[in-house]
Amino acid sequence: MTSQPAADGLFESFRRAEMLIARSRPLDALQALSPVLASQPNDASVQLLAGRAYLNSAQLEQAEEAFARVLDLDPSDHYARFALGKALHRQGRLAEALAQLKMAAAMDPRPEYQEALGEVRARIAVDADLDDRD
Repeated sequence: MTSQPAADGLFESFRRAEMLIARSRPLDALQALSPVLASQPNDASVQLLAGRAYLNSAQLEQAEEAFARVLDLDPSDHYARFALGKALHRQGRLAEALAQLKMAAAMDPRPEYQEALGEVRARIAVDADLDDRD
């Protein structure tokens, strides 16, 4: 069992990482989050925060892994699906991104989810049009 002072330190590290992401400092957030990730790798909120930091620092494969881990832990997390779709889109994996973004938008039709879905659909259409011209 984790001692209370150690748990308090992990909580403070988590909160610090959240604050650093809010201030657009994802690399510093990852550093602050490191002991929390090591201690609680199966906590969906920890993986979600790590995924956001990875995505915001363009560490797309790590972001993908973190968001996929969140979905392993909680398949109903629509934000993790949205963020996974964004990570896949940025890697050029459009079909996979489309699938995740469709699910996220179906689960919660937020405007940002709909916009991301539209962007991927448009990119797929442009790519198909370019292929047709070749």
